[in-house]
Amino acid sequence: MTSHIREQAKLITAQLLSGAGIASGYAVGGLLAEEITGQTSMAGFAQMSVILGAGLIAYPLAVLAGRSGRRKALTLGFGIGTIGAVVVLIGVALQFLPLFMLGMMMCGSSTASGLQARYAAVDLANPAAAGRAMSLVVWATTIGSVLGPSFTAPGAHLGETLGMNGLAGPYLISMVAFALATLSASTLTKSVAAGTDHPGEPGLDDPDHNSEVTTAGNGGAASAKDSASASGSTPTNRSTSTEAAAPSPMKLGEALRFALARPVPLFAMVTIIAGQMMMTNVMVMTPVHMDHQEFSLGAIGIVVSIHIAGMYALSPVFGWMADRWGSGVVIAGGAGIFVLTIALGVIDAVAPESSMVLLSTALSLLGIGWSMFLIGGSSLLTASVPAHAKVPLQGASDSAMNLGGALMAAMAGSVLGTGGFLWINLMATFVLLIAVGFSIRAIPLMSWPGRRAPALAEAADEPPEAPPQPGGVTAAEGTDSRNEGRG
Repeated sequence: MTSHIREQAKLITAQLLSGAGIASGYAVGGLLAEEITGQTSMAGFAQMSVILGAGLIAYPLAVLAGRSGRRKALTLGFGIGTIGAVVVLIGVALQFLPLFMLGMMMCGSSTASGLQARYAAVDLANPAAAGRAMSLVVWATTIGSVLGPSFTAPGAHLGETLGMNGLAGPYLISMVAFALATLSASTLTKSVAAGTDHPGEPGLDDPDHNSEVTTAGNGGAASAKDSASASGSTPTNRSTSTEAAAPSPMKLGEALRFALARPVPLFAMVTIIAGQMMMTNVMVMTPVHMDHQEFSLGAIGIVVSIHIAGMYALSPVFGWMADRWGSGVVIAGGAGIFVLTIALGVIDAVAPESSMVLLSTALSLLGIGWSMFLIGGSSLLTASVPAHAKVPLQGASDSAMNLGGALMAAMAGSVLGTGGFLWINLMATFVLLIAVGFSIRAIPLMSWPGRRAPALAEAADEPPEAPPQPGGVTAAEGTDSRNEGRG
C-alpha cells in the first residue's frame, strides 16, 4: 500500500466516524432544544446552530491548514467537535439553553472538518484523479450517515442506564465518534500540506497572481517546459527555484479580490454555496411539510434516508465524471437535476394531497444535485486558482456555504408558514437562477468535451487542446480571465 493510499484511508476513516457522530445526534438535537425550552419553535434552532458553527469555524481551520498543514487543522476541528458533544451533555444536564446551543455550534466544527477533508484528499492525489480522490472522501459520509441513526436508540438506552436524560444519550455516541475521528486525523503525515502545487500546474507560483488556470498531464508538462525555456532554465531548475521562492498564502481579502476578478473561480464558489442553500432550504422544510400532510414519522424518516443516500452514494461517479469530462459537465448535470427537483416539489405543493413517491423522488434528486454541485464546484475551484490562493478560497467557500445554509434554514420556517411548500421551491429557484447568472461569463472560459476554447481556436499556431482536466479549465482561461478582470 502506497503512502498516498494510506493517507487517503485515514481521511476516509475520519470522515466516516465524523458522519456517524453527526447523524447520531441529528435526530434528537431539536427534541432536546424543545424539551429544555418548552417551545416547539426552538427545535429548528438546534440544527441551525450546528450549521452556523460549521460556517464560523471553516475559514479559521483553513487558515490553520495553510500555515501548519492539514493534520493540525483536521485534528483541531474534530477535537472541537468532541468537546462540543461534551458541552451538549452538560447543557442538557443543567437544562441551560445557551450552553446547549454553544455545544451544538462546536459540534459544527466536525462538519467543517469533514468538508475540509475533501480538499486534503486532493492535496494527496495525482491531479488527473483529483475529482475521484475528493469524491471518495465525500462518499465515506454515506456509511457514517447510515450507521449514525442506528446508534440513536442504543445511545438513548446507554444514557438512561447512566442516569442521564435518554435523549442526550446519542451524544455519548457522537462524542466517541468525534474522538476517534480526531485520532485518525492526528495520524496523518506532516507532509500533507494544504493547497499543494502539484507538478504540471504552470503559473500557480506567479507572484502577481495572474494565472487562474491549472492543467495536468501532457498539456501542463508542455506549459511548464515552455516557461522554463523562456527563462533560460530547465524544468528541474525551475521547480527548485519555485520551491525556494514559493509565494506566501494570500490573505482573505486578497484572495476574494482575486476570485471576484475572474469568472471561473467566482462561478465555482457560487456553485458550492448555491447548492448548499438550495439543499438546506428544501430539506429542512420537507419533513415539516410532510407532517402537515399527516405523513407518519416512519414515512418522514424514509424520505430523509433516501435524501441522505442521494447526497453521498453517487459521489464517486461524479468525481470520475469531473476527471473524465471536466467539472463543467458535472455542474451542468447538477443544474438539470435541481430543475427537475424543483419541478417535482412544485407539483407536490399544488396537488390536492402530497405523494410519498413524488416527495421521495424529489428529495433523492435534491441530494444528487447537491452532490454534483459540491464535487463539480470544488474541483473547478481547486483547478482554477494558484496554490497560494487555494486554501483561503476553499475556506471562504466552505464558510459561506454553511452560513448560507444557516440563513436559509432560519428563513424557511417563516416562508413555509406564509406561502407553503410552493414558496420553499420558489426560493430554491431564485438561488438557482443566481448561479446560472454567474455561469454566463465562466462557461466560455471552461473546456468542454469536444469543444475548443475560443482563444485556442483563434490561434492557428497553437497545438491542439489537451482533454478536459480535473477542473475542466483550459489554458485559454488564464489569459481571457486576466483580460476580463483588468478590463
